[in-house]
Amino acid sequence: MTTIHLKTIINAEIKVVFNTARNLDYHKESFFFTKEKIIAGRSSGLIEEGESVTWQGKHFGFYLIY
Repeated sequence: MTTIHLKTIINAEIKVVFNTARNLDYHKESFFFTKEKIIAGRSSGLIEEGESVTWQGKHFGFYLIY
């Protein structure tokens, strides 16, 4: 099995990186090209421990729910 490992260097404090990763508003803007939208769960702000979000987006010509 082929495995790909990526390493990304980010010049920011860990708290900023963590909060950006769980910011749903940022994700909605950054995934505009795949027409992703939230269809269940928290729909804005910072997702918290124990919460979940269901997304729908278009990938490879198909609308997927994940």
